[in-house]
Amino acid sequence: MKIKTITCHEVYNHGASLQAYALQTYLETLGHDVEILNYKPEYLSRHYRLCLVSNPFWYKYIILRIIYILLKLPNRLISLKRKRAFDIFTKKYLKITSHRYQSNEELKANCPEADVFIAGSDQIWNCLFPNGKDPAFYLDFVPKEKVKASYAASFAGSTLDEEYHDMVRERVDYLDYVSVRESSGLDILKKIGINKGHQVLDPVFLLDKTCWNEFATEFYSEDYLFVYDFEGSEQIKNICLQIAKEHKLKIYSINCTSSYVDKKFIYSGPEIFLSLIKHSKYVVSNSFHGTTFALLFEKEFVVVERSESINARMVDLLGSLGILDRLVTKYYTLPTIDYSLVNHQLKLLKEKSESYLQEVVLH
Repeated sequence: MKIKTITCHEVYNHGASLQAYALQTYLETLGHDVEILNYKPEYLSRHYRLCLVSNPFWYKYIILRIIYILLKLPNRLISLKRKRAFDIFTKKYLKITSHRYQSNEELKANCPEADVFIAGSDQIWNCLFPNGKDPAFYLDFVPKEKVKASYAASFAGSTLDEEYHDMVRERVDYLDYVSVRESSGLDILKKIGINKGHQVLDPVFLLDKTCWNEFATEFYSEDYLFVYDFEGSEQIKNICLQIAKEHKLKIYSINCTSSYVDKKFIYSGPEIFLSLIKHSKYVVSNSFHGTTFALLFEKEFVVVERSESINARMVDLLGSLGILDRLVTKYYTLPTIDYSLVNHQLKLLKEKSESYLQEVVLH
């Protein structure tokens, strides 16, 4: 089958890049011809734009805009190194359509050729961001006679604002097959009247550890804890310092610049991210994909709670594996994870996810 997928594949986030690669690669192992749609609307094209003025106050007058850009320029020039790391990964591993689409209307006017279209994975239906309101991520552009499915689409939170109920219901109902990543996503679908949903694993779990090992080729000479923190959390800092002291570990990070971190890899791409997790002695994160790869590499880890809506993603995953005790607000000594039990449960969930995809592509 010829399959096209659509996701937020190029937002310079480690999890976003790796989930896009995982779904593409798994479908290829089934013998299908797979491409990711090069969909980059304006709201997904602003990353690392040197002249972007995002603050309305500074945008009012041209002199203020110039001052704002000059103040931001040094850090933006430095951060281009990080962008290059992701661009190299994309060019090397993601099969992207040669044509770049910038709107749902353009996709509809020039719909790419495929037998099956799949929307997902990750937070494509998060209505707090523009992509969750974009009809393209619900495959609105695909002709009715083509097979249309979502795979592990996420609303990100445990609820959906009522103002979006009608929009999401109408768009999801257009799909032939519907799957979401979280049980809370199933609850949202049922609440708005969609009863054909399935729950599946994030696509990174469709590939086994041996596949991810091929990326994690960097080695480090000292024992360390890996921290993946999206909020500059004081809780995470305290937990990292306690665990590092207890286990005599250095602290490494890929996106945290705080002074308590011993070694920073802030300009590194997905391959270094995987290497840092694989070779760590302990993982501390408040990230969904930080959690998934800690599980895949069978690491000791804790997930530090964020806001309730974001916690829903981790609560769902950890609860389904029987290790909800790994979600913490403060550090305390936890028992070693029994990965024989975790992997058994992951195997069952993976089989269910594979069965769903088989149904989609064989229809």
